[in-house]
Amino acid sequence: MNLPAILAAHATWLRTNGEEGKRANLAGANLADANLMRANLAGANLADANLMRANLTGAYLTVANLAGANLTGADLTGANLAGANLADATLTGADLTGADLAGAYLARADLMRANLTGADLTGADLAGAYLAR
Repeated sequence: MNLPAILAAHATWLRTNGEEGKRANLAGANLADANLMRANLAGANLADANLMRANLTGAYLTVANLAGANLTGADLTGANLAGANLADATLTGADLTGADLAGAYLARADLMRANLTGADLTGADLAGAYLAR
């Protein structure tokens, strides 16, 4: 997998409103420990991806599909996940300090020991989410 090429094609796709480039499809990809700091993955498909311990600080993941993704220990400080699909995602021990989760779908997500300090959960769907510390 050539991650820089996928991100470049996705950036083109975003910039041209889908006329050129290609939407990032990283479903099931192993991105454990990846540095995606400030990456623009708006609308990307990351369903069932392994993002354990990934650095997603300040990443832009609005309306991205992260259903079933493993984000255990990931750093999502200041990330924008507004409207993202995080159903059944594992966010155990993830740092979501200051993250924007407004309108995100977090049904059945595992948020055990996740740091949600200053996170915006306005309108987020947390039905069945596991929030125990």
